[in-house]
Amino acid sequence: MSVESLATPDQAGEHTYSYRPSLMGAPWTFRLTLAALQWEVGLRSGSVPYRDIRHVRLSYRPNSMHMHRFMAEVWTASGKLPIVSSSWKSMVEQENQDAAYSAFVRDLHHRLEMSGSAASFSTGSPWLLYVPGLAVFLAAVAAVGILMGEVLGSATGLATLLVAAFAALFLWQGGMFFYRNRPRTYTVAQPPSDLLPALTTVNPSRLPAASD
Repeated sequence: MSVESLATPDQAGEHTYSYRPSLMGAPWTFRLTLAALQWEVGLRSGSVPYRDIRHVRLSYRPNSMHMHRFMAEVWTASGKLPIVSSSWKSMVEQENQDAAYSAFVRDLHHRLEMSGSAASFSTGSPWLLYVPGLAVFLAAVAAVGILMGEVLGSATGLATLLVAAFAALFLWQGGMFFYRNRPRTYTVAQPPSDLLPALTTVNPSRLPAASD
């Protein structure tokens, strides 16, 4: 199966999303049917009825190859299914699939709502991971502030600009990561827009309701 992303359901009411998590690995393919979330990776596959989905977590997960990257993690009785907004395209490139990812994740929430799912919904990292990470980031911010003070007092104009640019990039990237990944809960009807990278033209009122 080719790695492709469909932004809207097909005529059968099914909605497909695929991504490649690594250059050499098999692609993950997900399909929303009327009654279940189906998945396939390599020779493995499965199907989870919407009412059996226990938890969904949305997060912002940049990496060195793709800074604008999001993830939805779907917990079932048998494990966790990761849905990511980017796909490996070549050895030096990850393809941005923001619009298709956002449409698929919004549709998943709609179908969970229509099925009467009792799943819980959260964002970011658990508190036990978030708080220590934030403390380390704030300590790094303080260290960067001290470095900036020393540079401004002794360095040339060019060195000052370089350090200022580095500091601004560090603060922006780190601040965005911790802001978007702050631990929150949300309702199935209102997934947080800051963790869904692009609005889509999908109209949830026109999507088919999930059946038992």
